[in-house]
Parts: sequence; C-alpha cells; structure tokens
Amino acid sequence: MTTSPVERAADQFVTALAQWRVERGMTKKQLAARMGFDPSYVSHVEGRRHKPTEDFARRAEAVLAAGGVIWQRFQEYDELRHARGPVLHRDPPVPVQWMPPGTGLIVEQEIAELTYVNGAYRCRIRRALYNAGVEPVTRYLVKIAVDRYPHDPAGSNRHHRRHPLSFEEMDLKAVAGEGDAAEPMQWRLKLDRDASKEVWLLFANDHGQFPLYPGERTTIDYAYSVGEEKWGQWFQRAVRLPTRNLTVRLDFPVEFEPQVWGVETSLAAEVPVRTPLERHNDDHRAVFEWSTDAPLLNARYRLEWRFRGQNAPRSGDEGAPKPELNGHDHDHNDGREHGPEHGHEHGHELRASQRMRGIGIVQRGADLLRQRARHFQLPREELGARDAVAVLRSTLDRLEAVHDFSKGVGLSAPQIGLAVAAAVVRPAERGAEPVVLLNPRIVDESSETDEQYEGCLSFFDYRGLVPRPLRVDVEHARYDGTRMITSFEYAMARLVSHEIDHLEGRLYVDRMAPDAALVPVEEYGQTGRPWSY
Repeated sequence: MTTSPVERAADQFVTALAQWRVERGMTKKQLAARMGFDPSYVSHVEGRRHKPTEDFARRAEAVLAAGGVIWQRFQEYDELRHARGPVLHRDPPVPVQWMPPGTGLIVEQEIAELTYVNGAYRCRIRRALYNAGVEPVTRYLVKIAVDRYPHDPAGSNRHHRRHPLSFEEMDLKAVAGEGDAAEPMQWRLKLDRDASKEVWLLFANDHGQFPLYPGERTTIDYAYSVGEEKWGQWFQRAVRLPTRNLTVRLDFPVEFEPQVWGVETSLAAEVPVRTPLERHNDDHRAVFEWSTDAPLLNARYRLEWRFRGQNAPRSGDEGAPKPELNGHDHDHNDGREHGPEHGHEHGHELRASQRMRGIGIVQRGADLLRQRARHFQLPREELGARDAVAVLRSTLDRLEAVHDFSKGVGLSAPQIGLAVAAAVVRPAERGAEPVVLLNPRIVDESSETDEQYEGCLSFFDYRGLVPRPLRVDVEHARYDGTRMITSFEYAMARLVSHEIDHLEGRLYVDRMAPDAALVPVEEYGQTGRPWSY
C-alpha cells in the first residue's frame, strides 16, 4: 500500500504517463521507440520497476505533447525524492535540444513587451527560434488581435466595426538576426479583419532569401502600434509552439498609477499566474515583468491592468458604449434597448450569424473550429468537464430564448471557445433530457443514410443538404471516467454526428456533395419544422 508522499507522487507520474500514452493511441513499445529507448523501458517505468529520470520525463512529455502534465508530475516527484535526505545521486545532464522526430520550430525564448507612449500602445515581440525539424523554415505566422471591451463582446464588436484596425496605423516592422547581421523581413497578408490580422513574416527581402535550415538558430523581432482607443487593458500571449522561456513586460507612465495582475488559461482551467509579477520604476516609468521557464503548450498567459491616476486613459470597461436616449444605439419603437441577442442593433435587424456571435458563439473562419478538441483525462479532470458542460447548458438556454429549434439543437465546446471534447445535445421533444457527450467517438453506424438540410450555430446565415447515417453508435465517457456506448437514430443521430464533427474539427459543409449549393436562411423554407423521416 502506498503511504509516503514520494511514492504517491511516483504513482501520479506513472498514471499521467499511461493516460497520455493511451490518449495518443500508442503501445508501450511504440512510445519507447519514439523516445529512443529500449522497447521494454516504458513497460518497466509504468510497472514501477524503473524510476523515471529527467531525460525520460522530458522525452515522454515531448512525444506525447501532454500540455506539460507529464513534466509537472515528474517535477513534483523529483522534488520530493530529493527532499528526503542528502542528495547522493542526481540524474545525468539532459541533452537540452533533444526533441522527438518530426518536431519543427521551437521558441527557445520569447520576450513580449507592451509600452504606452503618447496615446498608443507599442507592442514588441522578440523570439529566439531553433529549427528542430527536417525542412527549412521560410516563414513565420504572426497573429495580432485587439479587444477594446474584453468583458463586453457585443460592444467590442460594434466598436471595431466602426473603428477597424488598419495596417497603416500599426506600422508593422520585423527583422531576423541581430546586430549588423539583422535582415529586414517582408510580410504577406493571410487574414484581414476589423479586430484581428494574420501575416506571414517571410525569411526574405529585396536582397534575397535567408531560410532557417534544420539545426540553425535565429532571432526574429517584430513590433506594431495600436491606438489606446482600440486596445483593451489586457495583453495576452498564446503558446502555439514548444516554448522554453516566456517573459512578458508592461511599461506605463508612473503617473497613471497602474495596478497589474496576471491570469493563466489552459485547456482545463483559468487560474492566477503561478509566480508574482515584479515591478520597478525607471525614469517616471512603471515597469512590470513576469516570466516562466515552463510555459504550457496551448496555454494563454494574460496580464490585465487598471489605471487609477486622474490623467490616465479610461479602461476598456469604463469606456464601453453606454445607452443613449437619442442616438443610433437603440430602436425607439417601444422605448426599450434591443441588443444582439434580441435581433436588433443600431435599429436594424441583425443577420442570424450576428445574433449568434452576440451570444458568444464562435463563427466559421476561427482556427478553433478546425482543430481537434482535446479529450478530458477523467476522472482527474471531472471538475473541468462539469464546468464546460455547465457553460454549454447555460449558452443553450440563451440560444433557445432567441430562436425556436424545432429540429433539436446541439452545441460543442469549441463553439464557445473551449478546445475540449464536450458537447450537449437537446432533442426536439419538449422536456426531453439533454444528452451530454464527453470524449465521444462514433464506433459504428448504419449503412442506411438520408439527406436533410442542416444549419450550424457557427454558420447560421445558410443551410446545407448533408448526408448522414440513420443510426450511429457512440462511445463516450461519464464524469467518473467509465465509458459507455449509446445508440442514436434519425434526428438525434444527425444532431449527435454534427456535434462530434465539431469536436474533430469538421463543419457540415465538409460533408456536402461537391455540387451542392448552400441556401441562404432567408430562402430556406423549413424553419420551424422538424426533419421528416
């Protein structure tokens, strides 16, 4: 029986290793081969016959891409075993640059700095890159987004439609390399929206190309400006590539009397940053800095602030649009305000997709809708799963208050901004209990199919004719981690299949016939009617 803290920590490490190995669909032999170990090594570690080493933990984390979970469990175990008494043995040094076969670009260090100067924010990002892949890197994707009123999505959307972010004001500049060897980087547009931009920074300029070849390192440094009227008071860094060190720095005038705090958002939870921010004053400037040597892949680290000084700019929330009695923000037919959830904005009927966006539904074109959702590690992540389902249920309540879903309705976690494998489906029958799907996958389906028109909350301006099986058997999990298989037929089979598609990064348009046309919702004549069978 396990009694000591170090033995419990070892058990937790082994449990995490086994869970993620199974999650990735690998046998022990396959994992050992990918890690570069003897085929029996993983079996010995999982069986507690071998103690894990730092090198083993790093390699397992890298191969299984566990979001830092395996590495965190090892660190907890390692600290306990070395705290028991005199250190008689330490693991040999780990080859720092080892990464699994197929690994591409690595960020060895990122320094992100935001400075307020003369009514604008200047953002500067510096990344030290290492090409651990097998192909030369010729471009680097940069994503820039603003959110003037982060706690009022509808108000922020309206604001940025009236005041779109422009490349002219941003003055985007980028270089690769350092000192006299630095080369200006050209850029190519990938996405241009009112509140967000995506550009490819090219390892090329008018003088030629300078690709980053396998095994080589370089530093890219890019900067852009955004006026205070478009920048909400938060600065977020998303970890999209394996990153070894992240430092975030804020630089404000002392007279603004800034107060700063930090938040870490992972796939499972949102918590305060795990280490305190440091502050120092430098020549009438207040500089706040936070860093981590273990940023989790796919996590987001956000610094937020408020200014208490009388001469400071207003915060995003304080500056959010307020109701006016004689402007264009209201419909005066009955003297009441109509927001996006009620189908009106600025006195005009909103498009269906705008109503969905106003409720908080992620719309087609967002990267999240094309990514495979992460499965919960149950029962360890039971609380996170319950939280996700609670948000899905409450969002469905809001949806049903503004639209009659006579065919039934489903909602997946990616559609509300959560990249986890959870969905809730409400049947068309009044009073029927909603179906909760955790970590679902279709394990069998009927050979009989039919075609029906489907809509999507993330693409609500159109309907499309989609073939689906008349029956699907779905394996899914309970909160305690046990798995079950449920069979769904006809309408429920269609609804459930639609939501599982979302969790696998698909939209219904992917299943339409190549020559099938989308039908604008205004021309669709079956709203308010159930599917016929």
